[in-house]
Amino acid sequence: MTGIKAVIFDMDGVLIDSEPFWQDSEMAVFEEVDIHLTREDCMETTGLRILAVVEHWFARKPWDTSVLSCDAVAEKILDGVVERVKSSGKPLPGVRENLARLAELGVPMGLATSSDDCLIDAVLDKLAIRGYFQVCHSAAHEKFGKPHPAVFISTAEKMGVQPANCLVIEDSLNGLIAARAAQMMCMAIPEAKYLEDPRFAIAHYRFPTLTALPDVFWENLLSSRAGNP
Repeated sequence: MTGIKAVIFDMDGVLIDSEPFWQDSEMAVFEEVDIHLTREDCMETTGLRILAVVEHWFARKPWDTSVLSCDAVAEKILDGVVERVKSSGKPLPGVRENLARLAELGVPMGLATSSDDCLIDAVLDKLAIRGYFQVCHSAAHEKFGKPHPAVFISTAEKMGVQPANCLVIEDSLNGLIAARAAQMMCMAIPEAKYLEDPRFAIAHYRFPTLTALPDVFWENLLSSRAGNP
């Protein structure tokens, strides 16, 4: 077995607490097509590409697409999230510290997200963390989004690292499924209510926040041999 040579971060819910932004924007825009979502409803589709989210709800309650197409709904939701990120986006606990530590250790870092390029740019600029990432890749450029592993496999290829040598940090079950399917190790940083969810046991590591990592976590991981459990 070979060790970890790169770390790939998901974005929403890992680097930035943007899930409430997604929920607020989704609930507001779907109201325009007479679909009334709760935050719990929105959590069903966490980790999916935005068009997949829209198609998910359209399949359950179709609306008149001559008034507002699925593409238009997706675009309005995305625009709403970008506005919220620019106005009030903040890094999640431990993000800056762990990015800085990995940089000190010389570990290449990638970003692999279901979000579109415009939101990637908004988050990286708002948090001022663009320089940490060797590669930033969106599943919008893949034929299939999470839980398909394509976005992680492509990110590893762009970084010049084998999938087996990557650790993915994810907050969603769809993301963890994608990481495992890509033959990568993975760390779950789920929302508090899902911390003990048995489905998240597919992760190799599980922490409530990035601040909960042991002081020498990265040093120990990088010096060990990383195999699947």
